[in-house]
Amino acid sequence: MEAKPWLKNYPSDVPKEIDPDKYSSLIELMEEAFQKYKDRKAFCCMDTWLSYGDVDRMSTAVASFLQNDLGLQKGDRVAIQMPNLLQYPIAIFGVLRAGMICVNTNPLYTAREMEHQFKDSGAKAIIIVENFAHNLETIISKTDIKDVVITSIGEMHSFPKKQIVNFVVRSIKKMVPKYSLSKAYSWNDMVSADASKFKKPEFKPSDVAFLQYTGGTTGVSKGAALNHRNIVANILQMLGWMGDSLKPGDELCMTPLPLYHIFSLTVNLMMMMEIGAKNVLVTNPRDMKAFGKDLKKHPFTVITGVNTLYNGLLNQPFFDSLDFSTVKFAFAGGMALQQAVAKEWQQRTNSAIIEGYGLTETSPVLSANPFDGTDKLGTIGLPFPNTEMKIVDDNGNDVPLGEAGEIVCRGPQVMKEYWEKPDETSQVFYGDWFRTGDVGVMDEDGFFKIVDRKKDMILVSGFNVYPNEIEDVVAEHPKVLEVAAIGIPDERSNEVVKLFVVRKFKDLTKDELMEFCKNNLTGYKRPKEIEFRDDLPKSNVGKILRRHLRE
Repeated sequence: MEAKPWLKNYPSDVPKEIDPDKYSSLIELMEEAFQKYKDRKAFCCMDTWLSYGDVDRMSTAVASFLQNDLGLQKGDRVAIQMPNLLQYPIAIFGVLRAGMICVNTNPLYTAREMEHQFKDSGAKAIIIVENFAHNLETIISKTDIKDVVITSIGEMHSFPKKQIVNFVVRSIKKMVPKYSLSKAYSWNDMVSADASKFKKPEFKPSDVAFLQYTGGTTGVSKGAALNHRNIVANILQMLGWMGDSLKPGDELCMTPLPLYHIFSLTVNLMMMMEIGAKNVLVTNPRDMKAFGKDLKKHPFTVITGVNTLYNGLLNQPFFDSLDFSTVKFAFAGGMALQQAVAKEWQQRTNSAIIEGYGLTETSPVLSANPFDGTDKLGTIGLPFPNTEMKIVDDNGNDVPLGEAGEIVCRGPQVMKEYWEKPDETSQVFYGDWFRTGDVGVMDEDGFFKIVDRKKDMILVSGFNVYPNEIEDVVAEHPKVLEVAAIGIPDERSNEVVKLFVVRKFKDLTKDELMEFCKNNLTGYKRPKEIEFRDDLPKSNVGKILRRHLRE
């Protein structure tokens, strides 16, 4: 088989290689961007803007506070738990500049999930929005967290400052007696710290920058230890892949995905910072009406999301009143992009959704479709510069071209290990090839297609059935809004397919959908059961959770 067949299909403005060692650390890249774009607008949330200079100044104060007021050392872990707010990028950049490791945490975690992540990471401090602090109260004594910085959703936005600060202080006073092992501080304490006391640590590319926890969709959540070089490499790979489509200082990125998710963290926050883009942080994208107002107010050039987000927007009554004339592209990741959604988006916006692929462990992007119009709908595109991908069998041996197997990869964006879990780390590598756990195929042009997660595969009478394929077909039905397919036990065929469907129109019947499947799917792939629901269980970023349906 031809080595790296994808290279021949790279757009002319995309480099075949990037230099992952161009910057010694994320800090060097970050500080260069802060100086270059210091007078430009950086982040907007709830109609309040911060410049890159503002973020530079405040994140330096945060770094000083962590070093001097809390006495934390280089390599200590600091958890951040909040939705998309102006405070978030300031906190992330401050933690990184102090030489510490950022532990991004989903604010919707249960107390049990928080306890696992904080104990596993060994976090010593946390920056948290007070709305979610009630869960922290119940588990903090079981962790190593000694210091708590509390902020509020309205802080830094267009609200009376005195009222907000007093509210935060009252919250702290209520919480402090319950914290036997911690001290509590306000956000104002942190951003008012003496920045002149900050001492910039020495950084190495191998220093861990983030403990980014996997979604836990296939088991216990593990911390992917992503170092500075991993993230820098992926930023440069993405910028290289986009070629001449993005103009430094001219872009406006819409960020509905939470920054604690690796896709949004690297693509929206870090990559957009590198080119001095304006970034609109959407605090609650599930509030579609409010999200629609943001989309109308800001003439965005780039938006990122997952399939369910784009599908949700397409089904809003305001969608066709939006102006997409400034949009260069929408970028999709995190879950499979359904062809029905991609086609409808293209038709109604006259702009494409570009699908990419990656994992938490790969910082995250491994591949994407070209941005020059030569994309192949239904594929995850071509491997990035400096990235190798191939298809192997269960023993790690290459399979013939066009046959399905597990996707494995290697490149500078791939993590070295799970945090303090050598056994789990060894299980996901064949030598230096990382095992993605995704079943895929590669065609003769080097385009890859995801078939499904290995653990989601349904075995019907000895035939492999992949839920993604079933869902992609069923989603084409004009009366289907959302769909999920799982396998359920069957005495005769081991498993059969069951569909969970959210209807777009209530007159859709099981018989009608069964007939549609009969006309579009071979016998063993057809569902034997259909269950209509008002909604489907989803992760924090909108990925449909099949495991919850199986349970």
